[in-house]
Amino acid sequence: MNYGERLKRLREDRKLSQQQLADRLNINRSTYARYELGQTQPDYETLQRLADFYEVSVDYLFGRENNNNLPGLTPKDEKDIAKQLEKIVEAMDSDTGLAFNGEPMDEETKELVKTAIKSNLELTKQLAKQKFTPKKYRKDKE
Repeated sequence: MNYGERLKRLREDRKLSQQQLADRLNINRSTYARYELGQTQPDYETLQRLADFYEVSVDYLFGRENNNNLPGLTPKDEKDIAKQLEKIVEAMDSDTGLAFNGEPMDEETKELVKTAIKSNLELTKQLAKQKFTPKKYRKDKE
């Protein structure tokens, strides 16, 4: 995902039009539209205002950081996720497993579903860590 797609997704997540966002940041709507299209890049000051507005890092906007300031996963977290994923995949392979339009899934589709489930398990773990870690133990110390 490039920076324009990230900007668009962040804006749409907040249910804002391009004009509303441009007004809040005091920039021209057409200029902002070109950012989302990837036709131009914001200057440093505008980039920092965008990052501040969306409460993300500049690195996140440019794709150098994928987790939107979420805590990282420990090896134990990854092991727990792998165990959960294994149980889910075993259930999918059983007689009562998943099917699409009444037909059993082919191996490629199962692999896609497995990847999506793993991604969601990782995100869920990161969100839980962010939400339930006491402030005094957080790296960012909000």
